[in-house]
Amino acid sequence: MAGRTALVITALVTAVVVGLVGWSAGRLSALQNPDPSTTSAEAGFARDMQVHHNQGVELSFLIRDRTDDPDVRRLAYDIATTQGQQSGQLYGWLSGWRLSQASPEPAMTWMTRPGRSSSAHQHSAGADAPASAAHQPGEPMPGMATPDQIAQLSAASGVDAERQFLTLMIAHHRGAVEMAEAVLDRTDNTVVRAFATAVVASQQSEIDQMQAMLAERS
Repeated sequence: MAGRTALVITALVTAVVVGLVGWSAGRLSALQNPDPSTTSAEAGFARDMQVHHNQGVELSFLIRDRTDDPDVRRLAYDIATTQGQQSGQLYGWLSGWRLSQASPEPAMTWMTRPGRSSSAHQHSAGADAPASAAHQPGEPMPGMATPDQIAQLSAASGVDAERQFLTLMIAHHRGAVEMAEAVLDRTDNTVVRAFATAVVASQQSEIDQMQAMLAERS
């Protein structure tokens, strides 16, 4: 009995210590990361990347119903689960920041504002153009599949569907990397930076994988 009581007391003390550490870490995080404004890069990224990730989930479910290839189906499952979870995390950020899920500005507006690097994100405007010229507010997010492309994938099957999916998802991942790099150039928020850094690393790795898979089907 004495031994059991000691274990209970130890467990309670441990829980209190863990709770205090977690509370302290949360307080420290709040001090390091003040809540962003509704027109901030952090909020814009959280809203736009949710939309971007949700389409990634949609494309993944489409290909899982149109191929029996185990590697493609496994990849699609990984993308759907990862991006679905991350989309929920982004939703949670906005809720925690007490910001609306709906943006007061057109999509991509945050990416048109200058970042720290004057040479970043000038893909469509040329090397001498300002960073804000690379995108226009309200334009489709980089890498997003068009309705026609989604319709074509929906109508395809087998290897043809696999090729279409891999081609679309490579572009989709490149767009997500571009968005993640854009917010890294515009934020000091440690939580956002950790998330965006992980997106760049994981999606670039999957791009390499998908390029190899596409080459096998050419």
